Amino acid sequence: MLGAIVKSIFGSSNDRYVKSLDKIVQQINAFESTLEALNDQELAAQTVKFREQLANGSSLDDILPEAFATVREASKRVFGMRHFDVQMIGGIVLHRGEIAEMRTGEGKTLVATTATYLNALEGKGVHIVTVNDYLARRDAEWMGQVHQFLGLTVGVIVPNLNEFERREAYAADITYGTNNEFGFDYLRDNMKHERSQMVQRPFNFAIVDEVDSILIDEARTPLIISGPTDDKSELYISVDAVVKQFDPEDYETDEKQKSVMLTEDGVEKAERMLEAAGLLEGSNLYDVENTQVVHHLDQALKAVVMFKRDTDYVVKDGKIVIIDEFTGRMMDGRRWSNGLHQAVEAKEGVKIEPENQTLASITFQNYFRMYPKLSGMTGTAATEAAEFYDIYKMNVVTIPTNLPIQRIDEEDEFYKNTLDKFGAIAKLIREKNEKGQPVLVGTVSIEKSELLSDFLNKEGVKHSVLNARFHESEAHIVAQAGRLGAVTVATNMAGRGTDIQLGGNFEFRTDDELRDMPEGPEREEAIARIKMEVAEEKQKVLDAGGLCVIGTERHESRRIDNQLRGRSGRQGDPGLSKFYLCLEDDLLRIFGPDTLFSKMMNSNLQDGEAIGSKWLSKAIETAQKKVEARNYEVRKQVVEYDDVMNDQRKVIYEQRADIMDAEAVDDVVVDMRHDTINALVADACPQGSYPEHWDVEGLKERVRDVLAIDPPIETWVDEDGIDPEIVEQRITEMADAHMNEKMGKDDPSIWRQVEKSILLDRLDHYWKEHLATLDALRQVVFLRAYAQRTPINEYKQEAFSLFERMLEGIREDVTRILAVSELRMPEPAALPDLPDFLTGHIDPFTGLDNSNDGDGSAAQAALFGSLAGSPEAGASPGGTGENPYADLPISRNAPCPCGSGNKYKHCHGALV
Repeated sequence: MLGAIVKSIFGSSNDRYVKSLDKIVQQINAFESTLEALNDQELAAQTVKFREQLANGSSLDDILPEAFATVREASKRVFGMRHFDVQMIGGIVLHRGEIAEMRTGEGKTLVATTATYLNALEGKGVHIVTVNDYLARRDAEWMGQVHQFLGLTVGVIVPNLNEFERREAYAADITYGTNNEFGFDYLRDNMKHERSQMVQRPFNFAIVDEVDSILIDEARTPLIISGPTDDKSELYISVDAVVKQFDPEDYETDEKQKSVMLTEDGVEKAERMLEAAGLLEGSNLYDVENTQVVHHLDQALKAVVMFKRDTDYVVKDGKIVIIDEFTGRMMDGRRWSNGLHQAVEAKEGVKIEPENQTLASITFQNYFRMYPKLSGMTGTAATEAAEFYDIYKMNVVTIPTNLPIQRIDEEDEFYKNTLDKFGAIAKLIREKNEKGQPVLVGTVSIEKSELLSDFLNKEGVKHSVLNARFHESEAHIVAQAGRLGAVTVATNMAGRGTDIQLGGNFEFRTDDELRDMPEGPEREEAIARIKMEVAEEKQKVLDAGGLCVIGTERHESRRIDNQLRGRSGRQGDPGLSKFYLCLEDDLLRIFGPDTLFSKMMNSNLQDGEAIGSKWLSKAIETAQKKVEARNYEVRKQVVEYDDVMNDQRKVIYEQRADIMDAEAVDDVVVDMRHDTINALVADACPQGSYPEHWDVEGLKERVRDVLAIDPPIETWVDEDGIDPEIVEQRITEMADAHMNEKMGKDDPSIWRQVEKSILLDRLDHYWKEHLATLDALRQVVFLRAYAQRTPINEYKQEAFSLFERMLEGIREDVTRILAVSELRMPEPAALPDLPDFLTGHIDPFTGLDNSNDGDGSAAQAALFGSLAGSPEAGASPGGTGENPYADLPISRNAPCPCGSGNKYKHCHGALV
């Protein structure tokens, strides 16, 4: 009570903080008249002036007011748009490494130009992170005009760029791209064999657009680069046939976790059927020999029982296409991990593609925490403020709207069942449609969109359906959702990236209607006509009440509901929002207080009757908070486990970078050899033991195998005073002499290159195997909880032990390869094609994937680029003619820069 009184008098802490920024905004405004007097060249010269000030010791904060005012003036000249004062406040918040929460339609994209320009002046690079490729390209082309006007360079990172295009984009002052592309480029860079092949610069500053979607929703999903493994199609088909014979009583489901487990009777039934199918070793399903079968049985059970066609995936052109749970889009080429995708393919009877093995991975949490300064912007972040601070140490600042909000948010309406609810929604839509008010309806799945579409057809309402089946026309449908009488049914509005303007979007109408009309007086007249029609239609829509937003059920997250609501009432426009719910909604059915809702509503409500109250809405919000808390724990757990791997990842990646930067690694190789000898001797000759207890034969065999020498250890044992240190010293001297003799026969520069190559190759090989082991460990470590042990602590201990064993393996393998191999110079020959590496953005809890590189082409272009070695001064296609790219360090497996679509080695890089 006291807090509410204090807040009403002094305002919230957020209000006070925002008000404190007014002084800086006044300083920015004070420069406006001076900058207006400059011509374009003088305004662009401000960039040189600011960089000189920074070089002379000024800080970014010192030049902020004038720099922000410069961007505002440039925007006025380039776009005819002047930043509002609240947009300047948003820019200051972004510059300070905080999250600016700004409502839909407040111009977040324009806000980012201020902080982007200011931080790009240092020349260290600024990354603007978007949720999809369309927005990355659009914003780079659109907002890039302001930056280029002021003399800065702009790049954009999208799939299927070659290494040179990526390196050039990253070298720009400002780089736009998706979260997936930035993360995958980091992983690919740390799989290269030459520093010159790496594309990214050191991290500096990033602004994340739709920060809640990227750093919250998608943060449950680690980024993974993987490669193919052996084909096991027959096993998937056989296990799928077994699973389809189960009855519902043979298993238990958990819809919250999206998991399914066999009951005791189900296990017995599975054992009998698997034994009959010849898939079981022995008669016990959980014998260690049957680990793989159990894994595939679990995945097949999940695929058949928990994953629904047209909700979680669709079958398109004989392939399983995942539907993204956040955006409702089809994710062509994306695949679930751990055999789940193969299980769904077997379920639907389509061609089964082989599984993939993890080669590199990182979570978004650990990727974005590498930026020294990170900020973000979105329309909905306040509900997740605690998580943003806990994980990323970013505060959320709510920026006031430029104009007061006039949208009316009505109370939720509850119905007994889905049909009653959808009937009521269809009637409301018809009423709004008859008076010309545009309606936007948000659904949670394709199935619900099509059900509502059937209801609207019965009501005779013309409408557009926007879901994963028709995402090609998505931007155009959304852009016109504010036209007079428009009815748009959309599957999850998150991240659509297109502003809904009342009366229609002038730019989209012009593009659609005048695409084929040439420049000239006739086109100018048509543009003027469309502009007048849009203005007239906007007034009619305003008179009809603005955009009406209807939610067909509550989402698990309050943010998604707020995103849908925020589509209405932009820039002070009138609007209306309302949500319809029923007992059959997933949120109420899975997370709601069953007895409370079901008893009260089933006994008191007649068919078709509705009820609405603030108390019920509050109960729904409580259910949503439960889900949000659970999802936060899931993401927190992902971070905890990846933190363990992240420490190891840093060690490996730093070691790789040191090896690539070093002229020679002979000192590292010598240390590895000495450490390996120490380990061999310590294993066969334990400290404190007598020589007669030593494993002399075992040591001789291991030394011959690893070091390619044959020391007379059996004669040393008979000497007085012999101890393990003396044995180790003598073996070391012999091994060093052997390697010095071998290396003395050849050019030292060749040996230096060989050592680097072998060291990097073994490092990558063992790291890949280590990742696979950690994946397996993580899947079973939860069972330790039954023994009253904390799984994360057990994981840390086991992972540390596995890491030490991995390092020992690397040392021994490098030593053995160098000791036993003979240096030969092979004849030049075309190298075999690399396998298709895939990028995946895979959720370990739900299996959902929303990566960008579905066919692996972009990954293949950059991944292991230098394994092929430096390109020969080659020929044009067919092996004849000059190669214009001969002096460039192009990976032989990268796309040819000529744009032919072929690999470089099959085009201009073909060997003569």
